[in-house]
Parts: sequence; structure tokens; C-alpha cells
Amino acid sequence: MPSEVRGVVARAKGAPVTVETVVVPDPGPGEALVKVQACGVCHTDLHYREGGIGDDYPYLLGHEAAGIVEAVGDGVTRIAPGDYVVLNWRAVCGECRSCRRGRPWYCFATHNARQPMTLTDGTTLSPALGIGAFAEKTLVAAGQCTKVDPAAPPAVAGLLGCGVMAGIGAAVNTGGVGRGDSVAVFGCGGVGDAAIAGAVLAGATTVVAVDINDGKLELARQFGATHTVNSREQDPVEAIRALTGGNGADVTIDAVGRPEVFTQAFYARDHAGTVVLVGVPTPDMTLELPMLEVFGRGGAVKSSWYGDCLPERDFPTLIDLFLQGRLPLDRFVSETIGIDDVEAAFGRMEQGGVLRSVVLFD
Repeated sequence: MPSEVRGVVARAKGAPVTVETVVVPDPGPGEALVKVQACGVCHTDLHYREGGIGDDYPYLLGHEAAGIVEAVGDGVTRIAPGDYVVLNWRAVCGECRSCRRGRPWYCFATHNARQPMTLTDGTTLSPALGIGAFAEKTLVAAGQCTKVDPAAPPAVAGLLGCGVMAGIGAAVNTGGVGRGDSVAVFGCGGVGDAAIAGAVLAGATTVVAVDINDGKLELARQFGATHTVNSREQDPVEAIRALTGGNGADVTIDAVGRPEVFTQAFYARDHAGTVVLVGVPTPDMTLELPMLEVFGRGGAVKSSWYGDCLPERDFPTLIDLFLQGRLPLDRFVSETIGIDDVEAAFGRMEQGGVLRSVVLFD
């Protein structure tokens, strides 16, 4: 029998979100019904509200979530009712050309639940990133559920579902940071701080945090930054070179997603170094670089989509590292709130006062 739950809905571009009754179907073949315990307020949700991702309103927001599997549909064998899971938006198909080549993190045919969630009048909702977890229950593809150790609190575990994984993965998976490397991270929000934590975890010895906000730079030190640069006050390229023997960093990471920041990251890397773009640009942005510089500096210019992660591989490992005290995931949680407080949390996010607000469900 379908469930009726409370959920956060964006009905129109730029309009404040509302909490409404959402009808969630019983799971069909290949699907899972998840009772959501916690869901982080991610900037991507704000992009949905503002029309920056699409115009398939109304949206059911929320996607950085952890919870308990309540029911599964036919053919589901990898998870079962009672499993504690983190939701992901990369349910790989296992059959596309990328999966067949052993690169499932680049899967071209990731999938979501087939049945729609609706409002009580039958209006179909578009779930954010195919998840829609600002709701007491949500329906997802079974492959979007990754089992992790239940000892990790939901408010912490759920953050792996998007921003924290994107940042850690940008450093570890995409950037290939290794022992003794120097790393510079541009932008010290949730994704940038996660990239800093990932670089430290991988063994980087010099980690430079770059931002225009001194408060964010101080927080970056708590995640392991060894040096900070306020790019309003000094040229970050020159500062990073000075901190790396005049050479530039082995890996630079743009966690902002603006052309001027990417250009700084490009020139702040050492010869044959790697520059990674993990910040999300808007469709109108363009980038211009001298081709001779791209050629002459060597190395690699990469984009990192979801931190090039494979949820089944990465989520349990990162949760284990947190439980061992080696990865400070709990520091990303700035505050916990109720489902009625999401709109206010968007405002605090825009002001730059929080890393993550997390909605807790009873």
C-alpha cells in the first residue's frame, strides 16, 4: 500500500520550498523503499530550486541521505529490509561500454526508480538526483542503496551521498594524490574541505587552502590544511609557488567552478602536475587558455564527476575510516534541523555560514 509522507517540494523557479504530502509507491521490481533518517542540505538542492539544473517542476528535493531499507521489490538481492544504507545517485548498469571496460564510475546508463512519487492530486514529482530524500520515505533503485556500518550516525553517513564524496574523490580518485604530494584546494566550502581531508588521508604533506573568507580558511585548517591563502589579499598562484619551493603544487583542485578560479588552479600547479575541476560551473561559463600552455606544462587537466566514485567500494571504506578516527566526517555537520527548516537553511548556505545543515527525521 502506498505511503503518504511529508516532503520538501520546490514548485516553481525561485519560489520558497514548501512541505507537502508526498505519495510514495510500494517498491516494484529492482526498487527499494527507504525510511530516511537524515539528509544533508546540499547546494545542488538550491540549484534545483533556482532552476539551475532543469525546469521539471515540481521537484522533491534532498539527496545526501542515510536511512533504513523498509521494503524491496522483486529481483532485489543485494539489500534487504532492515539494512542501513547511504543513498547514491550513481546506480551503475554493469552493461554499458564503460562498465564493460572496468570503469563503472563512468557508467553511461545509471538508473533510478521507475515508478514516480507524486503529490496527493497525482502530480508527478521530479526527485532531486533521482533520490528525493527531504521526505520521511523515498523510493529509489535498489542500486542506489549502499550498505554501510550502522555504527556511523545517519547525519554523518548521509553526507557521503554527494558533496563530501565529491571532494574526497576529487583528491584521491581523480587527482591521484599520494604520499609526499603538495596539494592546493581552491574554495573551502563542503566540497573543498572534503578535498583537503582526502588529500591529508592520501598522505599529502603540503596542503594549501585558498578562499576569500578568513572564517572558511580557519575551518579548512581543522580538516588538515597546512597553509591558507586569502585570494582577496594576495595572488594565490604566487603564494602557492612560494609555499612549494617555487614550483607549484603537484595537484590543484578547483572546488568553486568558475573560469577565473580554474585558471588560477591551472597556473598554480607544477609542471606535469594535475589540475582537477570538481566545482560545478553554470551553462553560460566559458574557459580560455593558451594552447601552448596546455601543451607545454604537460600533466593532466581533469574533471571529477561525483569524485569518480564507486559507491559500493568507496562508501563503506570511508565510513570505516571515520569510525577508526582517521576521517573527520562529523566536522562537516554544522547544525541539525527539522524538515520545516530547509528554506531557512538555504539562506544560511547562501550567506556562507554553514558547511552542512542536516535534516533529521524521527
